[in-house]
Amino acid sequence: MLTRYLKNQVCRDLEKKMVFVGGPRQVGKTTLARDILADQRGYLNWDVAEHREKILNRELPPVDLLVFDEIHKYRSWRNYLKGLFDGTQKKQKILVTGSARLDLYRYGGDSLQGRYHYLRLYPLSFAELGMHSPSDLLDLLELGGFPEPFFAASKVEARRWSREYRKRIIEDDIASLEKVQDFGNLELLMLRLPQLVGSPLSINALREDLRVSHKTVANWLDILERLYAVFRLSPFGAPRIRAVKKAQKHYHYDWTLIKEPGLCFENMVALHLLKWVAFQEDTEGKDIELRYFRDIDGREVDFVVVEDQRPIMFIECKWGDGAISKALKYLKVRFPDSLAYQITAAGKKDYLTPDGIRVQPAHDFLQTLI
Repeated sequence: MLTRYLKNQVCRDLEKKMVFVGGPRQVGKTTLARDILADQRGYLNWDVAEHREKILNRELPPVDLLVFDEIHKYRSWRNYLKGLFDGTQKKQKILVTGSARLDLYRYGGDSLQGRYHYLRLYPLSFAELGMHSPSDLLDLLELGGFPEPFFAASKVEARRWSREYRKRIIEDDIASLEKVQDFGNLELLMLRLPQLVGSPLSINALREDLRVSHKTVANWLDILERLYAVFRLSPFGAPRIRAVKKAQKHYHYDWTLIKEPGLCFENMVALHLLKWVAFQEDTEGKDIELRYFRDIDGREVDFVVVEDQRPIMFIECKWGDGAISKALKYLKVRFPDSLAYQITAAGKKDYLTPDGIRVQPAHDFLQTLI
């Protein structure tokens, strides 16, 4: 069985505080928790009636570590955990997992500030799987990074899983956590979004397509982001470049939803970079984030990694070998200390240009992440 990249960090953090692990549904949170749990009696899932009754009646097993799965669906979950954590002389070890942004669902009114570490578990990646070759990259691109379809190693099963996955997000997660009435149009939005990956997202255009209000579309996008269906990147701007200030780009945690190969590859790289950035933010406390670059003259670079408000890395994605991106050259000239990469899905060239841009096959670049 694959040991997930967060296991050691979770174990270290449990010695000091509660640990919350959030991430997309079926990304492996329960498997990770059970791998850490020495006594399986400590696993309690809010969605299981018998477990829910034990939680509400406080009939908890006498174990060193308690794992609460999906307890954020209980409206008073924060007060419940605070009382449990503070109420014992020897701090009870508590691990909480859920398919939502647990740092945003603050139902219950009483803050848990200072009592927990929040870690995000992301889908399987090239480096985590120990991959090395171009053929490994293409397999990951086709099967996706979620454990069930990836280890099934079947394109057909991956497609079936992806279709069912979207329905489960709507029927289970959104229905239980959010106040949404128009599920039909919300599902249409989820079908439309994969077609818009790679370009700045226009809420007005979506509003017109779905014939709903701007506020409604904006709220639905917020919901999908909270529930780890999509993530959005803001543009990078600095005084010395004429950057676009507002429009965001979006990507999917299930990159197999994107049918155009070049955009599917871009989405996969986006998630690999997001996973790497989030790991450093969650485990080392770095002020680091993933953005993209686009200016009013139409220049665009796919990804910009920003640390302490300064760009440290630019990444441009291409399917095959070709000319160096002019926009990437533009940014490298203005930020010469930043690393700059042009990575390719099917290209073979690997060299450093005179102005310091590294051209590299993606399978080599992705091995350097997490």
